[in-house]
Amino acid sequence: MAQVETENKGFRLLPAPSKFENGEVKFGDRDIKIGGPLPKLAQDEKLIRVTHSLCPACYRLLPATIFEKDEKMYIRKICPEHGEFEDLYYGDVGMYYKFDYWEYEGKGPRVPYVDLKSPCPYNCGLCPMHHQHSALVNLVITNRCDLSCWYCFFYAEKAGYVFEPTLEQIKFMVDQLKRQDTTIVIQVTGGEPTLREDIVEVIKLLRESGVRHIQLNSWGGTFAKMYMADPDKAVRYAIALREAGVNTVYMSFDGTTRKTNPKNHWEVPYTLEVFRRAGMTSVVLVPTVIKTVNDHDLGNIVKFAARNMDVVRAINFQPVSLTGMMKRNMRAKFRITIPEVLKNIEDQTDGEVTRDSWYPIGTSVVFSRLVEALTGKEQFEMANHPSCGAGTYIYIEWRNGEPHFIPISKFIDLEGLLEYFKEKAEELKEGANKYWIGMKLLYNVRKFIDKEKGPKDFDVYKMLYNVVVSHNYEALGEWHYRTLFLGTMHFMDLYNYDINRVMRCDIHYVVPDGRVIPFCTYNVLNDLYRDKVLREYQIPLDDWIKKHGENSLGDAMKYRRVASTLEKGEIYKETYKYFNE
Repeated sequence: MAQVETENKGFRLLPAPSKFENGEVKFGDRDIKIGGPLPKLAQDEKLIRVTHSLCPACYRLLPATIFEKDEKMYIRKICPEHGEFEDLYYGDVGMYYKFDYWEYEGKGPRVPYVDLKSPCPYNCGLCPMHHQHSALVNLVITNRCDLSCWYCFFYAEKAGYVFEPTLEQIKFMVDQLKRQDTTIVIQVTGGEPTLREDIVEVIKLLRESGVRHIQLNSWGGTFAKMYMADPDKAVRYAIALREAGVNTVYMSFDGTTRKTNPKNHWEVPYTLEVFRRAGMTSVVLVPTVIKTVNDHDLGNIVKFAARNMDVVRAINFQPVSLTGMMKRNMRAKFRITIPEVLKNIEDQTDGEVTRDSWYPIGTSVVFSRLVEALTGKEQFEMANHPSCGAGTYIYIEWRNGEPHFIPISKFIDLEGLLEYFKEKAEELKEGANKYWIGMKLLYNVRKFIDKEKGPKDFDVYKMLYNVVVSHNYEALGEWHYRTLFLGTMHFMDLYNYDINRVMRCDIHYVVPDGRVIPFCTYNVLNDLYRDKVLREYQIPLDDWIKKHGENSLGDAMKYRRVASTLEKGEIYKETYKYFNE
């Protein structure tokens, strides 16, 4: 996509992907209508707020009501052509109000990337309406994959082409991200990114281009396959990736049994063994949570992570996004939202990781703004919508060989501490003496920590002081290695789509034409964004095969599991010996 002459702080804005004229959005060869009736509420329904959403059938922009009924929240919209759509929005209204208290308005990107010609979400790239800079940016480096999951339409054979940006294109995309002038965190994703033979060079390029934190999103099979064939080669490969700059591996892990995790149950033990030997000690397990499929196994996932804390740093539970046209009864069967995930974790950890120990992502803004007020330097913020995600840290205590979990809210008065930090940040903003505020922080932070209930081998006060007052983040790194982070992020689909959430999104994709696109437009409106971009930069299958050979695509490169062989291994048996089918 060519740049236009519109100047913007020294940069020229990219053209908008669509335009609004005669009451419709013109997006490529599609005409998308705007508007519809405001849905009415029944007597037993209480309005929470009005937003905008989309028709799942035609993408029409519609007014939508978010309302309370039976202590849950629902979203309703009416398309004049396709009728009414209603879906569960949030499974606990009390938790919503608790999280909503910590809502903050984001700063937005310092510079927008595209001209503003259409309403949200038809103008993504980022546009001047967006409220949040990038916090994590997905960089797709291939659409080739050695799996063929039935629910995935992303891999090359189904797409009908290969998408694999060149190193020059990757460098351009990183340079585009630098325009935001904030910390760059990139997740290298696909497809399966380890299928690229030059993956180490890609990682080195990112690091040399100034990317501070690099995540590798992988299902993990490449490492397991290598290990089964040649363990030393697998370890050398992982070391090469780590030394090139990979900080974290973001790995799918949907459960602890064959049934709950058919994707990589057999391979995970060997993949983790490779990481152990290679010193790859920052793995995030990523379960996609589906009601009636694996929502009964969430507590075991936490216990699995605890037993592998030498390499596992975090879990990110992702309630399923329901793609495609689906009848309401089927959506109800599989739909799960953040509150139900947290309740299941509480129940399945015998009440140790309680629902009230979780806080929305926006609470991190309190820390960012206090540090900004103390230092005078603008800080990285994550001012996501309160319904997007939540997190907590848990400390692991071992008793009789079993892990027990102590959330930080059990020994830190988090709400009191957050309110205190908010108060001090406001005082600094109004001109209070930084030295005096620093002394108050030094003295008063202790009041919010119950040392008797906290870890005996780690000074929580010292960590907080070093991070907030001294700005020494090595202590935070030590904290990450002493605790397990539990997070949850619910990406949207066309049924629960909320424009307010999209405008606050800070998980983005960078694409070869220079745009930066929010996750829930890139993937939910995939034919307008993701597929359109990939097709524009495609390599035809025949051309790819001529250059790289027939074994680089199709059945020849697909993974073929021999489960019986994997199950016989001592590593497999040791990994799952605490978990029953």
